[in-house]
Amino acid sequence: MKKIILCLFFFAGLASSGFAQEYKYGLKAGLNFSQGGQITGDNSGVNRWDETLQGTGKVGIHGGAFFQVNFGSFLIRPELVYTSTGLDFEFPNRTSTYSVEKLDIPLLFGYNIWGPLDLYAGPVYSYILEGSLSGDQVEEPIINQDTPIHAQIGIKAEFDRFGIDLRYEHNRSGTELQNTLDTRRRFTRGGADGYGVSYVYFDDTRINQIILSITFKIGGSDMQQEKRMGSCFF
Repeated sequence: MKKIILCLFFFAGLASSGFAQEYKYGLKAGLNFSQGGQITGDNSGVNRWDETLQGTGKVGIHGGAFFQVNFGSFLIRPELVYTSTGLDFEFPNRTSTYSVEKLDIPLLFGYNIWGPLDLYAGPVYSYILEGSLSGDQVEEPIINQDTPIHAQIGIKAEFDRFGIDLRYEHNRSGTELQNTLDTRRRFTRGGADGYGVSYVYFDDTRINQIILSITFKIGGSDMQQEKRMGSCFF
């Protein structure tokens, strides 16, 4: 985690040293639309429920900062983003919500295809802050991922200080923990608060996302030039 943050300062140093032709930095925020996830019922015991549920996507939010360095038509863009996302699982009696809060650090490599339009792709490091399944009686948090490195691809357009960014994030974690005690969760089956299930396996906690962001440029090399010339750029 510390090494990745140090990389962000490295790219900032490249820009400030004059090696890059252009740099910019700013803020971003928007909505994310989730996909994925799977829960399988434990078919052992007397209270048998052996169906498989696929997660239903939810709308989440995100916000953070970006720094972009341009080398001609090419760009490198590290970001630091807080993300809140999740999935719904429709159990027989009630809906359980899988909620995830995480810190994402994308490192994107892009190319300017025309005017304000850039294409990009790259890895993203995801550090899960919290993962929980409503109604679950197991005390341990849900953080089942065998790799924190995922992938993003997208397109963005910028007009003056504002921009719009659309990307897809693919979760690359595997399912090696499928149907083990590490993925077994416990619910109240009956009663007013019952979910209609007892034990289930949360055998696929992966969440893929479609991410839509609005960006705002706070500063950059072009704005520094305007400032030196005495222009009012805010």
